[in-house]
Amino acid sequence: MKMLTVSALVCAMMALTRAAALPEANPENAQQAKSHLVKRSTACSGRWSEFSGRCFHYVPKPMTWAQAEKNCESMGGNLASVHNLLEYHEIQRLIMSASYDYTVTWIGGSDAQEENQWFWIDGTPFNYLNWCGGEPNNLGGRQNCLQINHGDQKCWDDYQCDFRKPSVCAKKI
Repeated sequence: MKMLTVSALVCAMMALTRAAALPEANPENAQQAKSHLVKRSTACSGRWSEFSGRCFHYVPKPMTWAQAEKNCESMGGNLASVHNLLEYHEIQRLIMSASYDYTVTWIGGSDAQEENQWFWIDGTPFNYLNWCGGEPNNLGGRQNCLQINHGDQKCWDDYQCDFRKPSVCAKKI
């Protein structure tokens, strides 16, 4: 029985090898075969998801904001910046699919350098806002990092950077 299985596998491999080699033998077939190939981006391979020209990755391990940024940098990115509602919803979808909840999560916004001067750690313009009502409020004078999925509205909140939370990284393709 083992010999029959091995023989069948060898025959299948030979047939597949021959079929794969055929398009190169005939230039007309080669052109036709190439047109059916799907080119995939390898920039967002593995645990990264592609959206709007960037790759995103949810990191469930709770870390401080600075640790989360260092972790993103080690993977070739930064904590995620958000530039429109579609990106925000995509990041929320990514979090939901990994954690089965709208988990409060770090992204790359901070005003640690100067109060109320928010910037994205990746250097892109901070021109889209989704703050919760009354936020950012710098409660206690120590809230300088941006968390998402806060409260019932699942909006943005400034929070103390030394608290440990999951994070979302992003990198350009």
